[in-house]
Amino acid sequence: MSFKATKCPTDELSLTNCAIINANDFPPDVKYIDVNTGGGQHFVFSVKSHPSIPSKNVGFSLPQRKWAVLSLNQDIDVKPHYFSPSGSTDCLCTIILEADFMQKKTTTQEQYDTDEMAREFLYTFAAQAFTVGQQFAFAFKDKRLLLLVVKDLEAVDLNALKQGRDAKPRKTKMGRLLPDTVVQFEKAESSSLNLVGKSKGKQPRQSIINPDWDFQKMGIGGLDKEFNAIFRRAFASRVFPPEIVEQLGCKHVKGILLYGPPGTGKTLMARQIGKMLNAREPKIVNGPQILDKYVGESEANIRRLFADAEEEEKRAGPNSGLHIIIFDEIDAICKQRGSVAGNTGVHDTVVNQLLAKIDGVEQLNNILVIGMTNRKDMIDEALIRPGRLEVQMEISLPSEDGRFQILNIHTARMKQFKKIDPDVDNRELSTLTKNFSGAELEGLVRAAQSTAMNRLIKAASKVEVDPEAMEKLLVCRGDFLHALDNDIKPAFGSALEILDQFLLRGIFNWGPPVTSLLEDGRLFIQQARSSESSGLVSVLLEGPPNSGKTALAAQLAKDSDFPFIKVCSPEEMVGFTETAKCLHIRKVFDDAYRSTLSCILVDNIERLLDYGPIGPRYSNLTLQALLVLLKKQPPPGKKLLVLCTSSRRQVLEDMEMLSAFTAVLHVPNLSKSEHLLAMLEESEVFSKQEMHQLARQVQGKRVFIGIRKLLALIDMARQTEEGHRVIKLVTKLEEDGALDLGDAC
Repeated sequence: MSFKATKCPTDELSLTNCAIINANDFPPDVKYIDVNTGGGQHFVFSVKSHPSIPSKNVGFSLPQRKWAVLSLNQDIDVKPHYFSPSGSTDCLCTIILEADFMQKKTTTQEQYDTDEMAREFLYTFAAQAFTVGQQFAFAFKDKRLLLLVVKDLEAVDLNALKQGRDAKPRKTKMGRLLPDTVVQFEKAESSSLNLVGKSKGKQPRQSIINPDWDFQKMGIGGLDKEFNAIFRRAFASRVFPPEIVEQLGCKHVKGILLYGPPGTGKTLMARQIGKMLNAREPKIVNGPQILDKYVGESEANIRRLFADAEEEEKRAGPNSGLHIIIFDEIDAICKQRGSVAGNTGVHDTVVNQLLAKIDGVEQLNNILVIGMTNRKDMIDEALIRPGRLEVQMEISLPSEDGRFQILNIHTARMKQFKKIDPDVDNRELSTLTKNFSGAELEGLVRAAQSTAMNRLIKAASKVEVDPEAMEKLLVCRGDFLHALDNDIKPAFGSALEILDQFLLRGIFNWGPPVTSLLEDGRLFIQQARSSESSGLVSVLLEGPPNSGKTALAAQLAKDSDFPFIKVCSPEEMVGFTETAKCLHIRKVFDDAYRSTLSCILVDNIERLLDYGPIGPRYSNLTLQALLVLLKKQPPPGKKLLVLCTSSRRQVLEDMEMLSAFTAVLHVPNLSKSEHLLAMLEESEVFSKQEMHQLARQVQGKRVFIGIRKLLALIDMARQTEEGHRVIKLVTKLEEDGALDLGDAC
């Protein structure tokens, strides 16, 4: 029979999911009709009659017309449809419906209880026909109108059940709703509908981890342990379905703080975390970019960073995507409140704004803030408590295995194109590059490459490149060693140049006291290196001026072969205020704590304390800082050897500093004539005849002279004429009180 499609006459009828017919067009027993729209397309509808529908017309609601692709006044073929009483695919045992708001612009976070919705659905649409893909409106209580789409249908054979046979549910395209049909609701993808209850089906969710992400291709070397810890703390909860997270009562981590020395890979780690996650493009902000000269603009800049996340949180609620905000040099804007001078308080209000956005009254659950800094100590404490930047990960200097991984990453391309000589052993290079950061290792590879390229450049009147450079270019082991010796020095490495300057004349073993000192010093080096030690060994080398304390301390520091050796001397701090001096000393110790094995040489400690015998005067602030640092244990797994020198033992004792040292070693002056003669003979300045003459001159005399002073007198004698050397030397020794004219006791 030919009919025309028309509108549903009332809003109430459009919510019934029925096609509306004229009662005179069909017999009273017709409950369903089959609508043929042309092209072999058939759609089955449940029907209701209404007098306002003209004869030979069928009223359809808007969702029904969309589903059947019907236009108003379209000609359709309609006939009654009857379900077979014994049909095995007619009786629905399960119906799965996809739900979303009918009007998507007006959303709400109000909860929709799926158990109550299922009961309401069975009551409203009892015995109706449903087809996969069918769309219809659903009014649940007084809440916003929903649009339902039939996603899946399962039917069961009732006759088989009656006969006691096993009747497994089967997928079907169409069927009738029964009073005991299981109804499940699933939320539509990207919908903000908040479904709760047991009748909630599987939620469409996107994996938080990017499916194309490969850990091996991240280009991060030596940070496996740190990356695993970050993943466990910050992302494990985001991988699990929201239902499980709700059952645990678990909250996602909202912030990560990466801190450590420069060049260790903090920025690279944050960038790769952004790539790893199936989230929006991370917003990367340098700390100083936030600050603005206009009042209130700095805080507004913070609010703008979080605006997109706030908007999506309101619209989509728990289904909002993850927004990543990366702050590089976060210490520039998040200093301790009250620590920045000035009356504007801009830094304080910026910190307050950031705290409020991350975990304030209106807290966001769809953000991940990653902060990076070299100075964790400068950051406001409120920012690093749980709930804010609670995952704090130190990205420290790489271990030997880590350096090996980093070198493999930076030489992989050269190996691929066979531009690296087989004699280059990355394992050997990783051993030679103690305390190199990741950036310094990359710089080392670049320096070796430039050395190799320079070999093929002819710098005559014109700069020309060897025409066969493509074939000849090969980076070899010598290029890397050249770069190590001349180009790249680690920021946290050994101060070898300063130590070599202290040891310019070498160590003169003028007698048993020097031998004993060196033996004791090496024992303390072994103690500092030992895994059973406390981690801190501090030794004071004290003795009269010019006795060679600094040279002995430098020799012991060099013998330790620790990867980090720094010298803290008064020469570096001329003109420093007390506060600046304390900060400088503290930085040396803080840098040392970042290395596995560290040695600090604190030279001329009384000069660091601004000690003056007239008064006496000294800097109490520097004294207290040194006392604290000399007793402070390094972090677990770190070893620190501190070597200090002083010519004022009594002064340090009065200041109660001696108790801060593990041991005190006395460095004596030359006090015996045989010690003096041994030094003069070793200098090779005097002839045998002059040596006999000197032996007679010093025989039985009391000797007391520092090695440094004696070396200066020997240098003077070297410039004196041969016949006058002995007299000149003896005269100077007597004038300086180094050679007592009275008999030795």
